[in-house]
Amino acid sequence: MIKSKALAGVALLAALAVAMTGVGVVAQDLIGQRQAYMKSAARAAKTGSDMMKGTIPFDAQKAAEAMASIAAGSGPYAKMFPPGSDVGETRATPKIFQNPAAFEARAKKLGDDATAAQKAAANGPEAFKAAFDEVGKNCVGCHDEFRAVRR
Repeated sequence: MIKSKALAGVALLAALAVAMTGVGVVAQDLIGQRQAYMKSAARAAKTGSDMMKGTIPFDAQKAAEAMASIAAGSGPYAKMFPPGSDVGETRATPKIFQNPAAFEARAKKLGDDATAAQKAAANGPEAFKAAFDEVGKNCVGCHDEFRAVRR
């Protein structure tokens, strides 16, 4: 009787360990996906920024493609922060998990701003710059609120 209770306890602990490991694996996978999108968005934003600074020549097609990339990923990105995915090598602040609606609204605005910049690219560098500035403001605001700075 004591032996079977002990075995049951060990089995329960083993099951919990497996379950918790699974959650950790899922969280790490989401963190990796989030980081991949951020790297992609950063490259796209750099393209726009470099065009606006004159570091590279303005190219309406490349500008539009860069903004389309940001816009396409912003919606799925907002959904990559379910409860339990705040563990591991993440720079997400607790605010994302405490107020997901605010974060999702910010991501939607990013998508809308990037779509506007994508369309503005066809109207030349001045129109693109005005729209791209809104994308940049959104990025900075989101990072200020929802990204933990690691030093």
